[in-house]
Amino acid sequence: MEHTLEYNSSKVELIIPEYGRNVQRLVDHCKTIENPEERQVFAERIIQLMMQMHPQNRNLDDYRDKLWRHFFRIAKFELEGVMPPNGIVPTEEEAYKKPDIIGYPKTEAKFRHYGNNVQRLIDKAIAMEEGPKREGFASVIGSYMKLAYRTWNKEHYVSDDIIKGDLERLSEGQLKMDDDASIENLTSHTSHSSSRNNNRRSSHKRNDHRNNNHRNNNRGKNTRRRK
Repeated sequence: MEHTLEYNSSKVELIIPEYGRNVQRLVDHCKTIENPEERQVFAERIIQLMMQMHPQNRNLDDYRDKLWRHFFRIAKFELEGVMPPNGIVPTEEEAYKKPDIIGYPKTEAKFRHYGNNVQRLIDKAIAMEEGPKREGFASVIGSYMKLAYRTWNKEHYVSDDIIKGDLERLSEGQLKMDDDASIENLTSHTSHSSSRNNNRRSSHKRNDHRNNNHRNNNRGKNTRRRK
């Protein structure tokens, strides 16, 4: 008696391969059950089996609703009398609905290394009333521009004059910084704060070490006196 191997290429194509062929066969069998109540119970058991196959996703939001959508998709939406717990029967139109098109910026940035977010910040600063608040916001934008410039080109030094000139060009002359104003790099604050924290930790360690040595010396003296 000859036995021929059955390849997956000769079998029915899996609609959602992650659940395997047995789940698809169970769904096909569920479609043949005539009693609506028995069909509903059988469908719920299939959902429980699908959940056991991927227990790591059990705590995700709307995971059970996702399983029901996959269940109807495997059934090719040919199930009648089966109702998910949320009362919404998935449809083929919703399953293959294309996502909305993401809108991309239509205008090209003048300086790509700064990005479109810098231009948005500049537009927001222009809309503000003139005064110290607007000047402070412009200084923050300049600091971010300096950080972005150094990230984009680490080999070349960037001066404050370059950042001030680019800020004036991007704002079409509406935002200007004083010639003697210094643009602080945003990374300097982080480095200073981290260095201060490290110095504090090291000083605490030195103090603890000194206290421990002092205690040990006192213990040695007390021991000698007792002897």
